[in-house]
Amino acid sequence: MVLTGSSTIAPLAAEIGKKFESQHSGVRVDVQSGGSSRGITDARQGVANIGMVSRALKPEEKDLKAFSIARDGVTMILHQENPVPSLTDKQIVDIYTGKVNNWKQLGGKDGAITVVNKAEGRSTLELFTHYFKLKNTDIKAQVVIGDNEQGIKTVAGNPNAIGYVSIGSAENSAANKVPIKLLPVNGIAATTANVQNGSFPISRPLNLVSKTEPQGLVKEFINFAQSQQVSDIVKKQNFVSIAQ
Repeated sequence: MVLTGSSTIAPLAAEIGKKFESQHSGVRVDVQSGGSSRGITDARQGVANIGMVSRALKPEEKDLKAFSIARDGVTMILHQENPVPSLTDKQIVDIYTGKVNNWKQLGGKDGAITVVNKAEGRSTLELFTHYFKLKNTDIKAQVVIGDNEQGIKTVAGNPNAIGYVSIGSAENSAANKVPIKLLPVNGIAATTANVQNGSFPISRPLNLVSKTEPQGLVKEFINFAQSQQVSDIVKKQNFVSIAQ
C-alpha cells in the first residue's frame, strides 16, 4: 500500500504504518513525502492508494474523499538566542514582504533578517499566506525550503533567521534540544494544547485522501489511523489526536 504527499503527515503515517504492518502479516505500507499537492495528484491518478494532505480540501478537490487523522498548527520559529520575544501579525508581514529587514528594527540585535519561506505546493505555505493575507509573489525570501525538518535546521543554524513550520515538528525538535523557539501568534502560545482547545489561530486538519470510497485494506488502514489504537503515536509526534 502506497501513501504519498504531505511531509508533515509522512513521519506520522510511517509510524502508524509500522503498527498496522505488525498486525497484518504480508502487508507493506510505503510512505513517500513530496508535499500535499503531490498527495492530491497521486491519489487522483491512482499512483498512490492514499494521498496525505495537511489542509482541508479545496472546492475543486471535492471529487476526493478526505479523512482527518489529527490536527496541527503552524507557527513562526526563531533561533533560541534571538532576544525578540514575540512579533505582531503586522511585523511578520513586514518581515516577509521586505519592509523590515534588520532585527534591530524590532528591538533585537543588529543583524540582517534571513527570511525562510516554503516551496510552492506546500500546504504550510498556503496556510501561512492565507492567514497573513499574503500572496507568495509578495514574499521576499532568502531561503526556500521543502519540509519542516529543513526549515528547523535552517533556523537552528542561523541566529538571524525566521521561518514557519508545523507546531508538532517544532515542539518535537525543541524538546530534543534543537536551538529554536516557537513564537506566539497573536498573543496565543504555539502549543499543541492550544491547537486542541481551538484557541491557536493557524491550525489545520491532517487528512488522508482517496480517489473513491475506501475499500478493503485502504479502508482498514484509514479506520486504524483514526482510531484510539494510534492516538499514542499521534501525541508522541506532538499532533493533536482527534480519535473519539
